[in-house]
Amino acid sequence: MTAALRLLLLMAYLPLAHFAGTRHSPTLAMFALGDLALLVLIEPLLRRRVSAWLALVAIAVALTVLARSAYALTPLLLVPSVFTAMIGGWFARSLRAGREPLIAKVVGALYAQAGMPLTPRHHSYTRQLTLAWALLLAMMTLVNLTLALIAVPDGVLAQSGIVAPVTVTNAQWSWIANIANYGVMGGFMLVEFQLRKRVFPVRPYRNAFDFGRRLATLGPAFWRDFFR
Repeated sequence: MTAALRLLLLMAYLPLAHFAGTRHSPTLAMFALGDLALLVLIEPLLRRRVSAWLALVAIAVALTVLARSAYALTPLLLVPSVFTAMIGGWFARSLRAGREPLIAKVVGALYAQAGMPLTPRHHSYTRQLTLAWALLLAMMTLVNLTLALIAVPDGVLAQSGIVAPVTVTNAQWSWIANIANYGVMGGFMLVEFQLRKRVFPVRPYRNAFDFGRRLATLGPAFWRDFFR
């Protein structure tokens, strides 16, 4: 249930954030940020933890105040760079000596589920793919942060009274950060999936749909430990 609610909240965030940027709407920006707060707090809220409910009330008050200020959209502009930096950091940290690359974890679990052994080529490929994701997300973080700095009128530099030599509008920021970002990641996954079929013609799944289904069957315990 918690996973389904998180998915719904994530799906709601994207249009809220996008329309907040394209329409320059403080109200939609606050709803988008509130949606993120619920995404983080949903599990302790469902468990009726008092601290989580107090945190939600405090966030609601803070967002109400923020919505009436000149900085209503500025925090929203920083969310994409925080997101890609956090995910990219997980990929990068898993490449440290003595740790298992994140992609290797998934591949190892899928192959073990099917009773198929991993080869040295699998280990090399999954490590390289984990590195590729870390580099892609680092590049996206840099782009997102740059856009958050130079967006007008709600970017960090504009709000600080600094005129950037190059600027983008809030709407342009939103199309890149809230739409194109996910297109880039989706395109990368699609190209890599086609490449993987050539490199490893024998796999424990038949197609992309079967791959997604098998990922889901790994279970919540696997995904809870995935980024640790």
